[in-house]
Amino acid sequence: MAIVPEVAAKLAAGGIGVSVEAGAGSEARFADEEYRLAGATVEPDAASTLRGADLVARVQPPSLDEVRAMPDGVSIVSFLQPLAAPEVVGALAKKGATVYSLDLLPRISRAQSMDALSSQATVAGYRAGLAAAEHLAKFFPMFMTAAGTVPPAKVLVMGAGVAGLQAIATARRLGAVVRAYDVRAAAKEEVQSLGAQFVELGLETQDGAGGYAKEQSADTLARQQELLAAEVAAADVVITTAQIPGRRAPVLVTAAMVDGMAPGSVIIDMAADSGGNCELSVAGEDIEAGGVTIVGLSNPPAAMPTHASFLYARNIANFLALLVHDGQLAPDVEDEIVAGTCVVRDGVVVHAATAEALGLTPPPVPTPDVADPPATPTDPGDPGDPGDPPMEETP
Repeated sequence: MAIVPEVAAKLAAGGIGVSVEAGAGSEARFADEEYRLAGATVEPDAASTLRGADLVARVQPPSLDEVRAMPDGVSIVSFLQPLAAPEVVGALAKKGATVYSLDLLPRISRAQSMDALSSQATVAGYRAGLAAAEHLAKFFPMFMTAAGTVPPAKVLVMGAGVAGLQAIATARRLGAVVRAYDVRAAAKEEVQSLGAQFVELGLETQDGAGGYAKEQSADTLARQQELLAAEVAAADVVITTAQIPGRRAPVLVTAAMVDGMAPGSVIIDMAADSGGNCELSVAGEDIEAGGVTIVGLSNPPAAMPTHASFLYARNIANFLALLVHDGQLAPDVEDEIVAGTCVVRDGVVVHAATAEALGLTPPPVPTPDVADPPATPTDPGDPGDPGDPPMEETP
């Protein structure tokens, strides 16, 4: 749910009219009456909700049918993932829409309160840890009983971004012994801070811009798989989280590696929706291969709808503060966050990669005004700002 009652009340207090479709919040346990008490208008259906809307807040991108039902010139905020839905972007452009995609949010400190990718990754990582405990036919913690000692489960987490770190923390809270691997050198300290052991393979690190990992070559990925085979075979549970924005998820666990795992082992694949880190994963399904259960988690935040909606709605509200001023939709198009997330502006596709995917001429890249002198640090001895710390690191 993109707007929860608490956020609806804050928006209404700021002079923004909020309309919610009846029953829209029911799965997240938010009743229509809560929205009414918050000052929102509850409409009987989607058509009534959209009628006259200046801005539509969503979680997922709209379907083509939903685009057709939207007012001309409307603004939209969602996880659009434009490269995965170019036909939707094209349809929105024809409507003269302005579209903001939160998965394109610049990775700067000022944007952290709007970072919906990180908030939902937190939910997904927690859910993955619980799913692992649910599917494993063993205890996670160690038990010392009169009948003997039960050893703790051994969990391997592959990928130590926000989702991976939350999966590590959850597995540790449940009492498992956790090891974790990431191609980024920066992840080691974060893994160790949660009480897990960092797996070092001796490969060249793949630290990329903004805290992301660089895409690996086929040779590097093959060597990584070879070295990780023993780690996978020794684990009771493997949780995989590695994703590349806008691309298919890398295969980290091959069918041969699954074959080397002990019967009763579990793989939780958090990247199933983008192709899967396990070669055998099927999004939304639990399958068994050689006695190993492979869980293809699909949209894991949806399994924790109340708090997933709560966090996402707060991200939306913080983002709207950049678009709405004195109750009016008036975005500052030169703001780094507004410009970075904008895919379509007044019917023109301004996101270069999406324009190329649609066969359009990419917009010109802005160039600095040569009449202005270059900026210099306040302190002449300051070598320059090394950059803001990353928010969500997705391996």
